[in-house]
Amino acid sequence: MARHSLIELEAVLAIVRCGSFRAAALELGMSTTAISSAVAKLERELAVRLFNRTTRSVSLTYAGRIFVAQIKPALENIQKAMNTARSQQETPSGTLRINTFATAAREIMAPLVLNYLQRYPQVHIDIVTEGRLVDVVAAGFDLAVRIGHLDDSSLIARRLGDVPVHIAASPAYLHQHGTPQHWRDLARHQCISDTNFRDPWNWPFITAAGDSATVPIRGRLCFSNTEACLHAAIAGLGIARLPGFIATPALQRKEIIPLLAEFAPPPMGLFALYPSARFLAQKTRLLIDFLARHFLHQPPV
Repeated sequence: MARHSLIELEAVLAIVRCGSFRAAALELGMSTTAISSAVAKLERELAVRLFNRTTRSVSLTYAGRIFVAQIKPALENIQKAMNTARSQQETPSGTLRINTFATAAREIMAPLVLNYLQRYPQVHIDIVTEGRLVDVVAAGFDLAVRIGHLDDSSLIARRLGDVPVHIAASPAYLHQHGTPQHWRDLARHQCISDTNFRDPWNWPFITAAGDSATVPIRGRLCFSNTEACLHAAIAGLGIARLPGFIATPALQRKEIIPLLAEFAPPPMGLFALYPSARFLAQKTRLLIDFLARHFLHQPPV
């Protein structure tokens, strides 16, 4: 049985990722001739053609698709093992750029990164807050932290925990307009919409039978800022839908009253988003693991 070098297998996967021999060669730091030779050598040893090649495109053959499906997880495991071994000797250093929303930066990230920096004194962290979604890779970020349902993306998403969602209003609002007893009652109330949610004008709930349901809401006020929604609710301007880490202090002070707890909305996911783990820097990997361990024992509330 022939023994194949990792570079031949890496070359195959790179061509599949990049869509061409030339792009794969640039990614791996090889010449186009070298990567073609590596694939040709592997095809001779296997006695099978892995790629259909034309002047305009490259695609996997049937045998190639089966081959890639089997070697891809194996090579990913090898890379993980190498990263683990390397991390035993290396000291993480350099600047780690993180993109997230302002409320998440202050309420979730800030307390945790202080502990991380104490543990890894050669790392510098730059947290950039945006009121909108950004292209993490194009904008030069190592990591993004997002809350809620994610769009399809080439980024890897690691779920760090669940963020509970509260429906709440001030005592003054409820005294004037009444307290909703069922999620359908929200259609008759002024609701404060947070446009950071994927579908801000339709609020999800769990029915008494355990099914999912949504109710269309109306209101004269909307914000693209969660804290502004909270302050508006405290001021008696309507009913708000708030993530737990924003709502909990106000709930404890009784500035707002929780509503419809028996129909508790589904929790939102807290995610770390990052490019392919193949080129993930140690400082980034360690922070992601640090966050995951923390939220495993202490979920964001």
